[in-house]
Amino acid sequence: MPDKGMRWTESLSAEICCEPESLLEVQDLSLAYGKKWAFKNINMKINRNCVTGILGPSGCGKSSFLQCLNRLIELEKNTVVHGRVILNEQNIFEKGYSVAELRKRVGLIFQEPVVLPLSIYQNISVPLKEHAFQDIEARVLKALKDVGLFEEVKDRLKDSAENLSGGQKQRLCIARAIALEPEVLLLDEPCSSLDPISTEKIELLLKDLKKKYTMVVVTHNVAQARRMCDHIGAFWYNSEYSGGELIAFGSTKDIFDSPQNEPLRQYLGGVRG
Repeated sequence: MPDKGMRWTESLSAEICCEPESLLEVQDLSLAYGKKWAFKNINMKINRNCVTGILGPSGCGKSSFLQCLNRLIELEKNTVVHGRVILNEQNIFEKGYSVAELRKRVGLIFQEPVVLPLSIYQNISVPLKEHAFQDIEARVLKALKDVGLFEEVKDRLKDSAENLSGGQKQRLCIARAIALEPEVLLLDEPCSSLDPISTEKIELLLKDLKKKYTMVVVTHNVAQARRMCDHIGAFWYNSEYSGGELIAFGSTKDIFDSPQNEPLRQYLGGVRG
């Protein structure tokens, strides 16, 4: 559980209320950039309506792993992926699997909020039009309400999204993703560029959104992982092949209360990483 001194301890208690059924299953997943391994042999099951945290020091392949889960990694040059990612009993790397449909079902939120150089409204409506949704206005307004942004921007929906604060931009990016009704949200360090108040809003938002969505969150922030996540996969750097590996996976309580190896103990204790 979080430290008693934290302001939002009670509202972000790490109760396990997710479904026992896995939605995503990663099987022997490895990634190489040319001849250099980013990570090797990752295996984990990601349960429905859970927040699964990917924790570990820089350079051990966490962000690259996240981008494999919706195949965005294929936009990088010289990448080679081995293994399988099963989404609803289908391997997303199978020949013929629709990448466009996959990225609609598995949304990705980046570390720095990426807003389109358009109005607040258009930031959500344009992707909806591209995917041929019909009830666009209703979806835009609902998404803004779901992320707690509507009351803050309802009188300036035609204004440029670039005028929003950092925290508002990040919530707009989440609204844009959930308007497409994905099954999974991938979030890569979603709070790292935000102030503490905006960070609290995002953490509370994600806790609420897991009632409907399955989420995988990359973070360097040990305290945030403990507050937010139901399960944690701990990555570490393997010097033998200069890439990442999964050194532990389990419930947040087990990972923090009973770390199974010395690197993980030292990382969680702030000694390394």
